[in-house]
Amino acid sequence: MRIVSGIQPTGNLHLGNYLGAIKQWVAMQDAMGPDDTCLFFLADLHALSQPVVAAELHANTVEMAATLLACGIDPARSILFNQARVPAHTELNWLLSGTARMGWLNRMTQWKDKAGKSGETQSVALFTYPVLQAADVLLYKATHVPVGHDQKQHLELARDIATKFNGDFGVDLFPLPEPLISKAAPRIMSLRDGSVKMSKSDPSDASRINLIDSDDVIAGKLRKAKSDADVLPETVAGLEGRAEALNLVTIYAALAGVKPDAVLAEHAGKGFGAFKPALADLAIATLAPVRDRLTALLGDRPAVAAALAHGAAKATALAAPTLRAAQEAVGLHL
Repeated sequence: MRIVSGIQPTGNLHLGNYLGAIKQWVAMQDAMGPDDTCLFFLADLHALSQPVVAAELHANTVEMAATLLACGIDPARSILFNQARVPAHTELNWLLSGTARMGWLNRMTQWKDKAGKSGETQSVALFTYPVLQAADVLLYKATHVPVGHDQKQHLELARDIATKFNGDFGVDLFPLPEPLISKAAPRIMSLRDGSVKMSKSDPSDASRINLIDSDDVIAGKLRKAKSDADVLPETVAGLEGRAEALNLVTIYAALAGVKPDAVLAEHAGKGFGAFKPALADLAIATLAPVRDRLTALLGDRPAVAAALAHGAAKATALAAPTLRAAQEAVGLHL
């Protein structure tokens, strides 16, 4: 297997990011065999599809890399790099732009959702970034790509581009990547409102647990997290209509690596006065080592940058034969 996955660099990551995405990456890495490869990249080029502040993008890229390392991504077992350090991504993107079709991109639901009625004022990059996504995975001849529901259409586009390129130029260059459906990532909601996702954009810091929060802050946020006066039921079905209660049980289950029903089997009949301290103890035990590693890494940013450079060198070497073959296929090498 060759797994390729990217994430846009953002700062101040929180528990929802960790449980919803990063923990899944670590699990993929740990499940790989000796002949398998995981490539994880920071999609800093994709970030340019929206307005950016240069200094913030740079800082967020380093902070995201530090977070991935702190959470367990191992450069000795996975290839970790930022997209911009591997020019082959943009070079293959341009070659594939001659194969992709406007009609295909016009049908992308994320373009419609993000552009809305102001499509003409959006960047060209926002419209064409699915082609760059295709280049991201085809460049490494990915066999599998982790996808959520919102990205499934983009992987289908990558397969369409690969099929058309192979057919147009009479080559068997790009394999068709398969979607990798990992264990369903938990949907972590705000600690203040169980109907909305945990987000760093929420004006209330109490709505989320940041990965850099101290033990006391974590305990305090969970103690004050919105819940209800009822006791915990024996099954998840009994949490219907209790969004905040369900969220706290979901967080506990995700941290413990068990099903929510297993959490309820242990804590059924307890009120949140008893459950929240148990949740806080578990959260601190899980997150404190991550926070300590992250703090150390953020104190040595040159080392983080060096790790990205090392990964980029490995990615560049892996990408080079595919890029050259694509250039030869279209007649750019004599």
